[in-house]
Amino acid sequence: MALTAFFAVDGFLFAAWVIRIPDVRSQVSASHSALGLALLCVSAGAVATMPVVGRLCLRYGSRPVTVASLALLALAVPLPAHTHSVAALGAVLLLFGAGYGGANVAMNSAAVEIVAELRRPVMPSFHAGYSLGGLLGAGAGGLLAGTLSVTWALALAGLLGLVVTAVAGVALLRSPAARAVTAPASPAAADGAAAGAAAGRSSGGARPLVALLGLTALCTAYGEGAVADWTTLHLTDDVHATAGVAAAGYTAYALAMTTGRLAGTRLSVRLGQHRVMVLGGLTAAAGMLLAALAPAVPLALAGFVLVGLGLANLFPLAIAQAGAIGGPQGVALASTLGYGGMLIGPPVIGFLADATSLPLALTTVAATATAAAVLPLATRRR
Repeated sequence: MALTAFFAVDGFLFAAWVIRIPDVRSQVSASHSALGLALLCVSAGAVATMPVVGRLCLRYGSRPVTVASLALLALAVPLPAHTHSVAALGAVLLLFGAGYGGANVAMNSAAVEIVAELRRPVMPSFHAGYSLGGLLGAGAGGLLAGTLSVTWALALAGLLGLVVTAVAGVALLRSPAARAVTAPASPAAADGAAAGAAAGRSSGGARPLVALLGLTALCTAYGEGAVADWTTLHLTDDVHATAGVAAAGYTAYALAMTTGRLAGTRLSVRLGQHRVMVLGGLTAAAGMLLAALAPAVPLALAGFVLVGLGLANLFPLAIAQAGAIGGPQGVALASTLGYGGMLIGPPVIGFLADATSLPLALTTVAATATAAAVLPLATRRR
């Protein structure tokens, strides 16, 4: 429960920042291109920090590093509201990205330990906490946008983050360390046992497997980033939905992803993690083709719901297996690759949309989702 609270506050803080980006942009008087460069600093800070945090988790343990990373993120959230130039904004977003990237590696490493302790594939439940926190942060921030200034909104979000970090951190640090486990009985546990056996190989044998799982995370995150940035525009411009319906379309996608993650543990126990990943990738691919090419709004909305359900468990299960094989450094490598997918998805869709059309560009998400369904089969054979 304590670790789930960390995942939830991570999603909450990120959403609290994202919905106030327009206010911060006006404050620093940034053009679209200048704002894009500043926002890249979040990614730069995260990608630079992730490998370092993997090594810190090995040296000091993932739980203390989780607490420290979330504290850094909570302290960094209010800072953009106090910037008055693009350069200053980029500098504080480097710090924000460092906290965000560090928290994601450390939390997932701690989650891998708990998955081994429980002998149940509960990783999707942790990521459901992240999704719920994001929905709560976006909803609360949207309701208070007309009441609170950006300074007060981000300050209160950061304060809430520090309070949750302190309370949940005490429980997390006092809990016993994960113990070694043997003889899993369920199909999902058997997947974990195979990964654990792979962990005993030489690093030269484990690293390619972790890289394959990282590519699965990359393909998944490519779709998540593309859907997050282009759903509303596709629904309004190509399917001719109203602005309200377009916003509801993305909400339906986000709720479907949260629902899929809440059911992910049970599905993984019944079907096995690899089957869940394969079925999820194929479901997302079919849903994206429907959403991109459907001529009517209801069909497009149904397609985005399928995309949310299909993508829901791919990323958390890929990270969980990478951690079982490579430990915290495996989590760091897979997370870095996955985050790269989140970065390249939106601009690739944009370039392809200019060259062809947005619906055709969105079909690349179906291709990457299919790849995300096939890659787990390769890791299972190896």
